[in-house]
Amino acid sequence: MAHTIQIERESDTSFRVTVDDGRGTSTHIVSVMPSDVEHYAPGWTPEELLEASFAFLLAREPRESILSRFDLPVIEHYFPDFGRALRGRR
Repeated sequence: MAHTIQIERESDTSFRVTVDDGRGTSTHIVSVMPSDVEHYAPGWTPEELLEASFAFLLAREPRESILSRFDLPVIEHYFPDFGRALRGRR
């Protein structure tokens, strides 16, 4: 299923991510620290990292299952292969 991912910066480290799958939308507030970008995807913008992160999540679960508010590294607690998958996309 195709998803549209829209990312809006709310502050230096907080982002509103809206996911639309054609049947509805979900909204998620995600914190991304500069150290997260450096750890998972050096050289990327936080927005690029979020887009890749949500593509990763949506390949594994429906938008409704994604937490409504979380810090980006939390993904790795649920999906241990998250970091490796992102590094493979660089």
